[in-house]
Amino acid sequence: MAAGGSLSIVEYFGGDDGYRCGYCKHENGNFSHGMWSHTMTVQDYQDLIDRGWRRSGKYVYKPIMNKTCCPQYTIRCHALNFHPSKTHKKTLKKVNRFLSKGEMPVEKHDEGHEGEPMDSVHEEGVQPPPQDPLKIDHSEVQDISTSPDTDTTNSAAPTMPRDDAEKTTNVTPKPGKGADPNRPLCRKAKDLRKERRLLKEQQKQQEAVSSSVNPAPSKSASNQPKSLEGFITESLPSDPLHRLEFKRFLCDSPLEAETAPDGPDVGYGSFHQQYWLDGTIVAVGVLDILPSCVSSVYLYYHPDFSSLSLGTYSALREIAFTRQLQQQSPKLSYYYLGFYVHSCPKMRYKGQYRPSDLLCPETYTWVPIERCIPRLDISAYSRLNENAQAGDARALKELSRVLVLHRRTVMPYAAYARKRKGSNDEKEVEQYASLVGQTCAERILLYRA
Repeated sequence: MAAGGSLSIVEYFGGDDGYRCGYCKHENGNFSHGMWSHTMTVQDYQDLIDRGWRRSGKYVYKPIMNKTCCPQYTIRCHALNFHPSKTHKKTLKKVNRFLSKGEMPVEKHDEGHEGEPMDSVHEEGVQPPPQDPLKIDHSEVQDISTSPDTDTTNSAAPTMPRDDAEKTTNVTPKPGKGADPNRPLCRKAKDLRKERRLLKEQQKQQEAVSSSVNPAPSKSASNQPKSLEGFITESLPSDPLHRLEFKRFLCDSPLEAETAPDGPDVGYGSFHQQYWLDGTIVAVGVLDILPSCVSSVYLYYHPDFSSLSLGTYSALREIAFTRQLQQQSPKLSYYYLGFYVHSCPKMRYKGQYRPSDLLCPETYTWVPIERCIPRLDISAYSRLNENAQAGDARALKELSRVLVLHRRTVMPYAAYARKRKGSNDEKEVEQYASLVGQTCAERILLYRA
């Protein structure tokens, strides 16, 4: 697929030293393998992220899963089968209310793709208020429609013994003021139930007549839930108060921009997806469009709009974009959210984009997240594939076939080793090749000084 016969070129750095973890803040508990990507084809990067690698700029890294303090599992969402959760719908409605009416919610800050807490998760050390200050607890409101002179203590009064009751029969009752003329007359419960039943029957008849004159949309007839795209555009008027526009541009990255006859119209590569509000840029998402997926790299946005949950909103937009690309390129059907970190509660929000899979760190096969959670609840690191006989289908088998770039010449490692008699880098090359797998090792050029 590589355009013009281009090849990926990388320098491998190993990963023996630990460094500070951004999740649990352990000073030297984070371990990963890394390599610098001078250039890379989209197919090679697709194969690498399907083996647990991920890029940050031109640096491509792979966590050492059984050693690092917070194991990071590659997660992908089945974009075509995705249905927004209640939290996702709430976010879309919140953004649409802002666009149509200018209502800016006052909520906790949004943290973007990497570490965005959902509404059900609060930042560590921050306690939510006991109740929304804008809402009133109706249990604390006194019903002022009751007459001050109406006796409300009978229901709470203890029942008297029969003997005492008989003794009080001769007591002359105090004169009352009579019925309250401002309140409606009492009615029997039987009559009230009958009236409600008749009212419901009348409503059903009216709905039946209305549906025959104005048939309901096909959604109701087929009993299908509203699509993601339907929620994105829901309740937006033709002339909203604010206009949100999207612009997409190729951006600088190690990925080579490519096109293919069966690929999407925009091509493959790295893109900036810009969010423009009334002519002002408010957020930018970085996306990698690859042969089988759209991979979200990161998002940054204007802090004045943090209460709109732009991290969640952009992810939903990117899932909708993936579905759009799939119509042009059928095999492009997944949305990759980066890493899922179960040991860090703040990072579990990615598991809410379902259906989704986690990548097994030993077999590099995909496992539905529902089957992974019980294992990760027990141990932060787990072989997710339940089949004990399953192995790595692309495991390194022939080190001699690994491609290297030496003095501007491409050669297999066997030829390089003969040229460099006494070279002591065999273990390093073998470690690199086992991590990228046999297929990538035979395509990607490993730079040798």
